Amino acid sequence: MPPPTFLTPAGSIIGWRDGEVVRASGIRYARAARFRPPEDEPATAQPLQATAPGPACPQVVDSLLAQALGPAMVGRTYAEDCLRLTVTAPAEAQPGENLPVMVWIHGGSYVSGAGDLAFYDPASLVAEQRVVAVAVTYRLGLFGFLQHGDAPANLGLLDLLSALRWVQRNIAAFGGDPGCVTLLGHSSGGDAAAHLLVAEGAQGLFRRIIVHSAPLGLAPNRSRMTRAMAAAVGTIPAEISHEEVLALEARAWRAARWAGLKAGMPFGTQYGAYPLPSEASVDQAWRAAATTVDVLIGATAEELRFFAVIDPKFGWLEKLPLLGPAITHQLVAALSRRIYVSPAAAFARRHAQAGGRAYLFTVSYRPRGSAFGAAHTIDLPLLFGNQETWSAVPLLGDAPWAEVHQAGREVRRLWAQFARSGLLPAPVQVPGVLQVLPC
Repeated sequence: MPPPTFLTPAGSIIGWRDGEVVRASGIRYARAARFRPPEDEPATAQPLQATAPGPACPQVVDSLLAQALGPAMVGRTYAEDCLRLTVTAPAEAQPGENLPVMVWIHGGSYVSGAGDLAFYDPASLVAEQRVVAVAVTYRLGLFGFLQHGDAPANLGLLDLLSALRWVQRNIAAFGGDPGCVTLLGHSSGGDAAAHLLVAEGAQGLFRRIIVHSAPLGLAPNRSRMTRAMAAAVGTIPAEISHEEVLALEARAWRAARWAGLKAGMPFGTQYGAYPLPSEASVDQAWRAAATTVDVLIGATAEELRFFAVIDPKFGWLEKLPLLGPAITHQLVAALSRRIYVSPAAAFARRHAQAGGRAYLFTVSYRPRGSAFGAAHTIDLPLLFGNQETWSAVPLLGDAPWAEVHQAGREVRRLWAQFARSGLLPAPVQVPGVLQVLPC
């Protein structure tokens, strides 16, 4: 059987079949010189081979994350030419079928990850729910999320806007509906999705957003910290290697240490720099956008438990005689509310009060035998991946994959329903897994 070929405005794209889905991997959607805005990739007359993942943005692999997520980046290549995306569609999808499109924006504190990692595989979501998934890789850290020297801020956001323009031009050839695009973002990717709602040039590129575990509590009042980071980095010589840029990124991290909780994610979106409004006007901008985009936003029940398990600073606290576990539990609950839970609820309420449709969810799934409980990232295996990709991941403890897969089936159905229509039953209760409430 010949490989699937997609006749798109970008050119003829040659993908590959994978069971119940077809994929086109590593498609370049833009090009960008270092510290410069992206330029949309023009159409080509030559067939595009899209059968292998693209490179990830250069990054420092965090050994602490491996304690929860396993060796996620093993085998990946890294390059600054990383503006690539992967499309996954039902195997029998037809051009112009107008299936809902879900654009995945990965997390990783704006410094790590890639859109098409194995445990982000959307095959089950795509095959079960007949949606088209697009996973985007974009610039991170010092390459994409800090204004310094003559480098503008928010380059990673501009990358995502370029990817969304590519989707608008080309997704119909994969069976997707460019008028029914949902951003699906996790952690810093959720933060990016929330800010794309008010980004200049984003209007009309998507109809809905699903925001998982966005650290919106860390978004305000960052300007002094980012100025200190920029001063620590200075002007970066054009000729240095990306490894040397990463060494300067570590210097920027050190310059943010005094900033309290915000130092946990010092890179990120910067208000008042294109394409974002000023911090003083962003609340009104979110209100003004409410009637144009539907929102499904939420968090897990024990967000900070993720960091309490992997971070040595929490480890010594939990080992304190008698009071250690209780203090850790209270600290996890308080910081989860401050960084994730309360800001998500406030975002949903504001959206609804301004005339938009908004739902608020809580993921409560706790895998048996897991020290992490319902922690940050526990929602990921409910949406993505398979037994092979999650088998080496400590996050899931002793839970058999069949249990995880079954728990996720209803989540995938509901999320696809929202992507398709913007509507959900009210309220939703999936015992031991999920609660969704309308706002």
